[in-house]
Amino acid sequence: MSKMRGGEKRRIQESCRFQTPDRLWAEMKPSTFGEEAKKKKKCDVTVGRQIHSRNKPRHRLKSRRYLFKKKTPVYKCYNKCLLSSQTAVMDLGPFERDNSLSCRLSSQIPEVCRTEDCCLGIDEAGRGPVLGPMVYGICFCPLSKKMELKDLKVADSKTLTEAERENLFHKLDEAKSYVGWALRILSPNTISTSMLQRTKYNLNALSHDTAIGLVQFALDSGVQLKEVFVDTVGPADKYEEKLSKLFPGIEVTVRPKADSLFPIVSAASICAKVARDRVVKGWNFAEDLGEVDSDYGSGYPNDPKTKAWLLKYLDPVFGYPQFVRFSWSTAQTLMDSKAVTVHWDDDEEDGEKAAQRQKNKSMLSYFSASAGGNNQNPTHQTHRFFTERRLKSLDAL
Repeated sequence: MSKMRGGEKRRIQESCRFQTPDRLWAEMKPSTFGEEAKKKKKCDVTVGRQIHSRNKPRHRLKSRRYLFKKKTPVYKCYNKCLLSSQTAVMDLGPFERDNSLSCRLSSQIPEVCRTEDCCLGIDEAGRGPVLGPMVYGICFCPLSKKMELKDLKVADSKTLTEAERENLFHKLDEAKSYVGWALRILSPNTISTSMLQRTKYNLNALSHDTAIGLVQFALDSGVQLKEVFVDTVGPADKYEEKLSKLFPGIEVTVRPKADSLFPIVSAASICAKVARDRVVKGWNFAEDLGEVDSDYGSGYPNDPKTKAWLLKYLDPVFGYPQFVRFSWSTAQTLMDSKAVTVHWDDDEEDGEKAAQRQKNKSMLSYFSASAGGNNQNPTHQTHRFFTERRLKSLDAL
């Protein structure tokens, strides 16, 4: 392969600058194209010029994408450019304002979905991770548009890269004249408090109720549902029977791996996964943690990076930030081994005396107005755990 001339290199760099936002230009080094051409002979300089030329239409960008190795600066820059240029609108503001609570988001309801019989798919994203929310999604379209939806080539979100999911969500957004969606974002706080409440409410029950609520939302919004396809949670036959009884007149199909069998479920899977990815990336930590390390791995309990992150941000007294599902066994195990032991007055008899025998303070002593004695330390600062939750001390219960 011939050596690239200086003038040709500058022209390629200028065309890259034209296609690439200024904030991404720093990703590209002046010698990127020349070095990459030497490493991989098939990655010819002219290919780079075709990809980034201002005279080529945008769709050529996509078709040439895999000519670069995924770890090269060229690919990374292009990948980010693709994401930034095709990020479809999804207003996460209602959830981001208070991510300790759950939130429902939805697109506009296409008028055709109010007049024609429709199918609806249900799937979730983020069921297993110990970090971040779980997002349930529905997607719906008229039965007459099933082939158009299939032509968008939607697929199970777990088999796609982030860029591919964003690209497909962009296509779904462009098809908003006949495709609608809705999401329920279940915060980590909601998941954990539900699972640990006095009356048992496990993750399967929470998932079922969330899916049922989204189907009801679609019906209440005027969508003419005739078919519902669901990725199963628990035994498929029992779940299908439950949904069929709740929604008579609608044909319900519940299958394992439904996101790989039915395009409408794949579309719901993509909507849910895109929302979760965006929420996790832009998570607003209510706790005062300083500059938070974002390298927490996959978020799954068996990931060493995730475990290291959990350990790093475990407060020995107040536990985890609300980004963590503290009901997960991984989080509980770390807390049991690394956090301070606390005696709760109602766990055993004798309350205060039992705490003293164990050389521990009673938990209620932290809430009393004269903790540790008759206000011996009036300058004592209340811990942020209490101020963030607007908790105040009381003289009496």
